[in-house]
Amino acid sequence: MRSHITGVGFHVPDRVVTNDDLAKVMDTSDEWIVERTGIRERRFVEPGVGTTELAETAARRAIEAAGRQVSDVDFIVFATITRDYMFPGCGTLLQQRLGLPTIGALDVHNACSGFLYGLSVADAFVRLGAYRCVLLIGAEVQSTGLDLSTRGRDMAVLFGDGAGAALLEPGGDERGVLSWALHGEGEFAQELWAEAPSSLAPGRITAEMIAEGRAFPRMNGRQVFKHATVRFTEVIHEALEKAGCSLDQVALVVPHQANQRIADAVGQRLGLPPEKVFQNIQRYGNTTAASIPIALAEAQAQGRLKPGDLVVLAAFGAGFAWGAAVVKW
Repeated sequence: MRSHITGVGFHVPDRVVTNDDLAKVMDTSDEWIVERTGIRERRFVEPGVGTTELAETAARRAIEAAGRQVSDVDFIVFATITRDYMFPGCGTLLQQRLGLPTIGALDVHNACSGFLYGLSVADAFVRLGAYRCVLLIGAEVQSTGLDLSTRGRDMAVLFGDGAGAALLEPGGDERGVLSWALHGEGEFAQELWAEAPSSLAPGRITAEMIAEGRAFPRMNGRQVFKHATVRFTEVIHEALEKAGCSLDQVALVVPHQANQRIADAVGQRLGLPPEKVFQNIQRYGNTTAASIPIALAEAQAQGRLKPGDLVVLAAFGAGFAWGAAVVKW
């Protein structure tokens, strides 16, 4: 028995923030951002809107797309690094918002690779027969944690808010999740991280941390680019080998939407034409754990995913942590 992705859905806030909008509050320009990232605009939430609220809309759309009822869901896996609160996680908050009974809810805190790590858990639960309808979420509200000034420009221009969801159910035919491969390398944790709030600091955060901007995300862009282009390629080949498939059978690669230059470089390393690498970072920026399910839902809506297509999902990011999965649609 395999787990099938029976429905996908996504939701992004209405508020569009263009590169020109950012140029009004920091030393940057549309040309500078597009050249380095490929991003032209992103979505930001309105005040008071949190990660779980975005996730609820995406979840309901995925459930409807699968032809199911909310009551069919018997487990939630929620990938995010932007929880509404320090604790509890968003999984139980979503369970309450959906009006579900006391089903289990698991949070995954793996940043950019969170959706793929969550997919591996959901897939295992379904194949084991532990659950029959797992709701998998990737959702983020990054905008409220960005330094929207020239000091924080290099990170602030990258991120946006959004949520994506997928429903996984058992199926007996040849379709479904064929394989996945996951990796981590904590040696490079500080190359892409947000240091605070931290349990190492009294009160979780200090005035010194705030003054020095240590509560905002930081990145060594050169290191991330170098590692990402190599690890993406390696793990895609690994997952394909596990699935007993070859690259020439792949209809579409859906990568984490981190940077258009990274995705372009990975496509070139794999020898894939641009039309086989799905990208929507131009419109949404980097939505971290939400980027792959948002891309999947858009690819489905655009007719880029057809029954029987071999699809590869891949991500690399903070941790460093990365992974890939092969799915027969």
